[in-house]
Amino acid sequence: GLITLIGATTENPSFEVISPLLSRCRVITLEMLTAEDIAEIINQALADSERGLGALGVELEEDALAHLIRIADGDARMALNSLEVVAAVLANKTAPSKSRPRVIAVADLERALQKKALVYDKSGEEHYNVISALHKSLRGSDPDAALYWLERMLAAGEDPIYIARRMVRFASEDIGNADPQALTIAMSAMEAFKFLGHPEGELALAQAAVYLATAPKSNRIYAAYGQVQQVVKKSGSLPVPFHIRNAPTRLMKDIGYGKDYKYAHNYQDAFVTQEYLPEKLKSQRFYEPSGRGYEKVIKQRLDGWRRLQGKAQQEDKKSDIK
Repeated sequence: GLITLIGATTENPSFEVISPLLSRCRVITLEMLTAEDIAEIINQALADSERGLGALGVELEEDALAHLIRIADGDARMALNSLEVVAAVLANKTAPSKSRPRVIAVADLERALQKKALVYDKSGEEHYNVISALHKSLRGSDPDAALYWLERMLAAGEDPIYIARRMVRFASEDIGNADPQALTIAMSAMEAFKFLGHPEGELALAQAAVYLATAPKSNRIYAAYGQVQQVVKKSGSLPVPFHIRNAPTRLMKDIGYGKDYKYAHNYQDAFVTQEYLPEKLKSQRFYEPSGRGYEKVIKQRLDGWRRLQGKAQQEDKKSDIK
């Protein structure tokens, strides 16, 4: 009376299998094989003389192995089929030798599989050259070049999440508040790829790349934060001004914590002139918005506030003289 049912499907069982049956089954999700898994399978096939290609005496160059792993894209069957094809082609062209094995190069794979290997090394110089080209294309507001370099990396097997992280960084470094939506777009593209995977998720990365390339540019946040880092490094832990310190206890209030603090919401437009930096850095400015994109609005707002601060400081000086 024991029935063992094993089913396999490429569809989502939540939609394709009826609920009564699904509730009585254990669902096991099979994930895509990693590059290390594919490499191990290929090496086993090359070494196995009975069930593999060991009798042919073939070896793979390191670059050829990397190319074969990339085009397999996590599919062991595709990797083995491709290996079998190129090994058979090479065996027909060269005579076997015990002392000198047949060596499969990238060029052999390209000829046999009709699939060109892109010049790209995920851990070497070309990796940094191509990601630099993408970054500079985005900064230079060239969506066509940005799409090209994006596809160059994806087609060569680059980790899409690495690309997405670089675009998130770019959104803050080179766009910033000129278009605050850019950071949201970049983050959404990364999450969309995690949700969709290959190949559907690649379109989300392409959408983000075009948005970033065509957005107004500003590095003022990047520059301001760099200045702040240097100031903090040089000045150390300057004390917090008493008037903006938190005073949760009676003792703290008695010694001046929070004294004369002005609550912004009690003033017109929720703005009041008061100093928030330590005494030694009083009135120092780090962030100077550009006149591009949304930073133009921020600049107008800051200029208005700073004019009010300037008037207040002049009135304070007059009061001190009197």
